[in-house]
Amino acid sequence: MKIRIARHTQHLQSIIRFYEDVLGLKILGQFNDHDGYSGVFIGLNKHDWHLEFTASAEPPQHQPDEDDLLVFYASDQQEYDDINYRFLHHSIMPIMAKNPYWNDNGTTYTDPDGFCIVIAKPPAYASF
Repeated sequence: MKIRIARHTQHLQSIIRFYEDVLGLKILGQFNDHDGYSGVFIGLNKHDWHLEFTASAEPPQHQPDEDDLLVFYASDQQEYDDINYRFLHHSIMPIMAKNPYWNDNGTTYTDPDGFCIVIAKPPAYASF
């Protein structure tokens, strides 16, 4: 089974920069003005998941909630440190997570739409 998580945005270019340049994911595909929608597929090659972000003339009808999270698990301490460094390098500061578990076991940021993402500590450093 594969999974695609799709979300509509008014900030497509900012979202692309955030998830590609800052988080380090790759653009897997894009489309432009397909039945009024433009979008991008972002993820990692050879994985069974990806994110899809779309934009159209119609604005999104949703809003972020502090408990709506995308959690990315770092594979080791070096990857965790590298990802967090990229956020700081792009002047994106961490926030306190609403759920205290993530304050102990990762670092939380907000994307250009205001949705939270967590960079989880590698298993050896997290209290699962």
